Amino acid sequence: MHFIPEKIDDYVVNHSEDEPELLQQLNRETNQKILQPRMLSGHYQGRVLSMISKLVNPKNILEIGTYTGYSALCLAEGMQADGELHTIDINEELFDIQRKYFDLSDYRKQIHQHLGDALKIIPKLEVKFDLVFIDADKGNYVNYFHTAIDKLNSGGIILSDNVLWTGKVLETVQPDDIDTKTLINYNKLLKEDTRIETVVLPIRDGLTISRKKNT
Repeated sequence: MHFIPEKIDDYVVNHSEDEPELLQQLNRETNQKILQPRMLSGHYQGRVLSMISKLVNPKNILEIGTYTGYSALCLAEGMQADGELHTIDINEELFDIQRKYFDLSDYRKQIHQHLGDALKIIPKLEVKFDLVFIDADKGNYVNYFHTAIDKLNSGGIILSDNVLWTGKVLETVQPDDIDTKTLINYNKLLKEDTRIETVVLPIRDGLTISRKKNT
């Protein structure tokens, strides 16, 4: 989903950092072999995630929703040398392709895969995070936020993907459209929760940056 004219979008991509070779390979394999390849963060958003991570320079990263591992590798680029990235996904069929590319990267020993329900896994992680990326099932975004916020250090960042939901957040919501309802409530939560400060970026399908205030 693009919210700016295609020519401007192309210009932005062409004048941003190139996609690293390993991620090009993962991008190709995802599009060739995996269902719903549009779920991949992709070149431009991947470079945005990488830049944000480099600015934050997190010790520990939590990712909710691994898919094929593209965004995890982007976020890992800004991680401290002794840091760790914990990524969670419920789809066991994607585990091997994730591991393949994690092992080909410079972060092979720092990326930890978790398979299962993130709402059950996160409370068991004995680590606090500086950066959290939420990009999983939309109906649980509010639950993911409430579960992750207590694991986030003061000054830490939560990134939330797909918050504009192809523009559906502006439309009349159908009674059975749980995902859109949840995202509308989620965006309201991020705006009103006094523990954080938030800005929405109209990048691809919408990316929110929320910073936990110092306590």
